[in-house]
Amino acid sequence: MSELSKTPLAIIVMGVSGSGKSSVGEGVAAKLGIHFIEGDALHPAANVEKMSKGIPLTDEDRWPWLEKIGQEIAASLAKGEGISVSCSALKRTYRERLRASAGGHLYFIYLHGSKELLSRRMGERKGHFMPASLLESQLQTLEVPTGEPGVVTVDIDGTIDAIVEAAVKSLKAIL
Repeated sequence: MSELSKTPLAIIVMGVSGSGKSSVGEGVAAKLGIHFIEGDALHPAANVEKMSKGIPLTDEDRWPWLEKIGQEIAASLAKGEGISVSCSALKRTYRERLRASAGGHLYFIYLHGSKELLSRRMGERKGHFMPASLLESQLQTLEVPTGEPGVVTVDIDGTIDAIVEAAVKSLKAIL
């Protein structure tokens, strides 16, 4: 259990590719003393192959992946353990499915940044299967979670440490 809540925290660090989900998710998990899961590691091989070829995923491609993430969250909560997961969670329907898997006890950290910043970050990455060419399709798919319950928005124009600090501070404010 975390210092912030009597019940274990389940957090999705969300945003488009290049927003820093993995780095921020790891940092938030470390600050809160909870487990981190890299959501990309849960993609079926067919999804990774598709994205590697620059082909955007469809809803049908994403459903099994989101189901697996939901199972990981539910299992962690069932054990009384907190969890932070990196997951793009681009559409509200995806987030609703994840909330249902968590029994409604799920928070989202939405990492927001300009298209220019995201493009630059993606261009600087090494060894990631997601090509920069897919950023545009992700931005088109993104349904910004403004006004949804349990969501905090954090700007990514700063260091990872500063982004993690802002995310934790924002979470504390809504718990």
